[in-house]
Amino acid sequence: MVIKTTDNLPSTELQDFPFEIPESWVWVRLGDIGNWGAGATPNRHESKYYEKGTIPWLKTGDLNDGIINNIPEYITELALEKTSVKLNPIGTVLIAMYGATIGKLGILNIEATTNQACCACIPYTGIYNKYLFYYLMSQKSEFQSRSEGSGQPNISKEKIIEYIFPLPPLNEQKRIVAKIEELLPYIEQYAEKEEKLTALHQQFPEQLKKSILQAATQGKLTKQDPNDEPALVLIERIKAEKLRLIAEKKLKKPKVVSEIVLRDNLPYEIINGEERCIADEVPFEIPESWCWVRLGEIGNWGAGATPNRHEPKYYENGTIPWLKTGDLNDGIITEIPEYITELAIEKTSVKLNPVGSVLIAMYGATIGKLGILNIEATTNQACCACIPYTGIYNKYLFYYLMSQKTELQKRSEGSGQPNISKEKIINYLFPLPPFNEQKRIVEKIETLFSTLQNLSKN
Repeated sequence: MVIKTTDNLPSTELQDFPFEIPESWVWVRLGDIGNWGAGATPNRHESKYYEKGTIPWLKTGDLNDGIINNIPEYITELALEKTSVKLNPIGTVLIAMYGATIGKLGILNIEATTNQACCACIPYTGIYNKYLFYYLMSQKSEFQSRSEGSGQPNISKEKIIEYIFPLPPLNEQKRIVAKIEELLPYIEQYAEKEEKLTALHQQFPEQLKKSILQAATQGKLTKQDPNDEPALVLIERIKAEKLRLIAEKKLKKPKVVSEIVLRDNLPYEIINGEERCIADEVPFEIPESWCWVRLGEIGNWGAGATPNRHEPKYYENGTIPWLKTGDLNDGIITEIPEYITELAIEKTSVKLNPVGSVLIAMYGATIGKLGILNIEATTNQACCACIPYTGIYNKYLFYYLMSQKTELQKRSEGSGQPNISKEKIINYLFPLPPFNEQKRIVEKIETLFSTLQNLSKN
């Protein structure tokens, strides 16, 4: 089967048709069903073409894939007289030919002109403009794939008018449009729900991770073992360890010593001999074998430093990893790209943190970002490092801090670059389980995270 077309348009072979059509329909070229023409731009340096203009002049950015009632820019009658711009009647179907807007559509509900990036079709009698409009909309991806040009891709008027078009009888065109417009609201509702579902699906793994961390660090995912040594006994051992380290001059005597005790089922904090109820600070209930402490009581915390950047002796041929908060990965840190020298450790306030140290970012967009060192390393001043005392499982501390990231970010201060100070971190409440339970909690978290990761892949 061959369809001959007018105006020197190419004939269409049967095998070129993209799909079968009913017997009462015919295949034609778009050039056969309307008068097509591109617009123009009157000389921008000629104010007489624009000042006090009353004729709408459309650019492709004004196309809305719908009915066009308003166009923001106007030209004058003189522009219509003296340039190649053309006035298109109500009902004209418009299609964008250039750049990112290729295939964008509109139907004029006002008389209007267009620029050269827009092709206008005034349909012949018997062609329902809305049917043409919806067919062009269905072919948008195809038009975009046929565009050419490396800088600004475009599809020419010639390519548009050569495009084949399935033409039904006029009454059927109207019935098709009526059915499309009946179904469109349902399609739009579906698309909206699909979009929400997709967003929910994307957010679900992260939300579930947060829920896992929250439940785990509240003791809700593990069974309490009555054979475990209670956390209060662990705290007493930590106090003894701190006293020993202070005596050995390996730890500075803290200015503030906090102890939290339960009285009448209410938590009280004793600081330097003064006692106060802190029930309003405690965020959730914990099992009986656990206790509340301040983060400062469970490890040796310290911020890093930046050796003078103008002193090459602190950096050249350095062998000691020096971490910035951008190197934190919310996981195990095995590599750090920048190094400092032994001299930098000797002569500046930068400190070497051992393997197992837990790191947390204190400044800017990275606040709350975490890491556990798998190598000895120093850090800059935007990072706070904790060397946990004996009986504190670094991974449990890590996961608890991860569960509190949003809360820590809320407590940051500063208008330019918000930050959370070391003082605020060490004053943060920490739910301390017995040591063996810390391990069970971590094991449960990592098992669930692994399962979640596998589900996300599938």
